[in-house]
Amino acid sequence: MKTSILQKLSRRRVSPLAVAIASLLAGLPILSIAGTVGVVCSTGPNFNLETKAGDIQLPDGNTMYMWGYSLQGQTFQHPGPVLCVNEGDTVNITLTNSLAEPASIMFPGQDNVMNVGFSGTTEVIVPVQPQFTSGRAISLTNTATANGGTVQYRFVAGKPGTYLYESGTNPQKQVRMGLFGTLVVRPSAGSDQLYISANSKFTTSINTSPASNWNEEFLVLLSEIDPYQHWAIEANPLAAFNFNNYKPRYWLINGRGLPDSIADNNATFLPAQPYGSLARIHPLDATKHPYPGAIRYLNVGSEDYPFHPHGNNGAVVGRDGRPLETASGRDSSFEKFVVPVGPGQTWDVLFSWHDAENYSPANPVDINIPQIANQFFGMFYNFSPYLGLQGQQPPNWSTLNTCGEYYIISHNHALYQLTSWGVNMTGPGTYTRVDPPLPNNCVL
Repeated sequence: MKTSILQKLSRRRVSPLAVAIASLLAGLPILSIAGTVGVVCSTGPNFNLETKAGDIQLPDGNTMYMWGYSLQGQTFQHPGPVLCVNEGDTVNITLTNSLAEPASIMFPGQDNVMNVGFSGTTEVIVPVQPQFTSGRAISLTNTATANGGTVQYRFVAGKPGTYLYESGTNPQKQVRMGLFGTLVVRPSAGSDQLYISANSKFTTSINTSPASNWNEEFLVLLSEIDPYQHWAIEANPLAAFNFNNYKPRYWLINGRGLPDSIADNNATFLPAQPYGSLARIHPLDATKHPYPGAIRYLNVGSEDYPFHPHGNNGAVVGRDGRPLETASGRDSSFEKFVVPVGPGQTWDVLFSWHDAENYSPANPVDINIPQIANQFFGMFYNFSPYLGLQGQQPPNWSTLNTCGEYYIISHNHALYQLTSWGVNMTGPGTYTRVDPPLPNNCVL
C-alpha cells in the first residue's frame, strides 16, 4: 500500500519537553524574530540580471569582498535573487556584466538552454555553447563580455524542483566569488506543492489572523569562502589565484552566518544580504494545519554539508529537481534526520512538528523539572515546558520569547563548518520556531 508523506512524518514525533530542553540549551542572541521569513521570490518568467561587486558582513566582525548577481537597477546582493517560475514557462534571462572579465550563467537541470542574439532586428536563437580562446575553453556557456557586455538565455522550465544557477565562466573563481543563486520551478499543480504529486504539498496562505498569507516554505543555500581568494581578487580582479591553496574559512547559510541568519529577510543592518533562514511553523494538525513545511536545500560549495535539524526527521521528496517516485508514480520518498547535501546538489524536504503527548498544565510532563537554581536559561526559553505558555522568569531576566513558542536549533553537523575562521557557532546555523496552534497572539 502506498504510504503518504504525512504518515511517514507522523512516525517520529517529538515531545514538547524535548523541544523545551533544546530551547533552554540554545542561548545564542537573536537580533529579530518578527517580520518576514521564508522564501522571497523574484517572480518571472523574464529577468534582467547584472553582475556586481560589493561587501558582505560576517559574524566574526569581518567584511568580505564578493561578486554577485543582482536584479538590474538594484544594489549588490549576496546570494543572487531567488528566481521563481512556473512549470512550462518560457524563461528569458538577460545578463549585463559589469565585471572586468567575461561572465555568464549556467542553469544545471534545465534542458535546451538557448542563446538569444539578433541579426538586425531578427532574433537568432541557437543552443548555448562552450566558449574557447586559442583552443582553450574559457567558459561552459555563452558569455557577456567584460565591462558592460550582455547575453540573453532562454529555456522552457520543464521540470518542477529546486535548482542552482551559477556562472559557467571560470567557475572555480567566479562561483566561489559569489556568482550563484536559486531557481525555483513550481509545478502546474500549484504553488503549494514541490512536485506534481499531492504528497509534496506544504503549508501556504493561512488566512487566520494574525498570520495572514503565511507560507511555510524555506531556503537553505549553503556556501563557503576562502578569504585569501577574495582578498587577492579585491586587490586585482584579474589576478590569478592558486587553487591548490584554496581552503574555506567561512561557511554561510543564505549568505549569512549565525546569529545574523535568524534575522528577518531584508534586515536593514544587512543591506547586501537579504535572505534570512529562520523557519517558522505551527504544529501539524489534521483539521487546522494539515500540511507540513518545506525546505529547499542547495549546496554551492566544494564539500559535503550535512545539515542537521534537531528534534525532527524530514521526508525527502526530491533531489536535484527530480521527485522521489517510481515510474508508475509510487512514492519512494524517505525520512532523513541529517540531510547530507553534496556539492552542486539540491534536496527538497518536507518537515513538521507534532504535539505528540499533548502535555499541558492539566496533563503535566511526568518528570520533575529541576529547580531554577539548577537550570540554565537560553534567551528563547518560554520558562514553561508547554507550548503557548510562558512561565515565571527569574528576577532581572529578560527573554526574546514572545508567546510561548519553542525554538529548535538546526545547523551544519560538520562542526568545523559551523564556524567563522574558528569562531564557534557562527556558521550555517538557524532555528525552527514552533508557534502555538492558530489562532494565537504571536507577534509576526
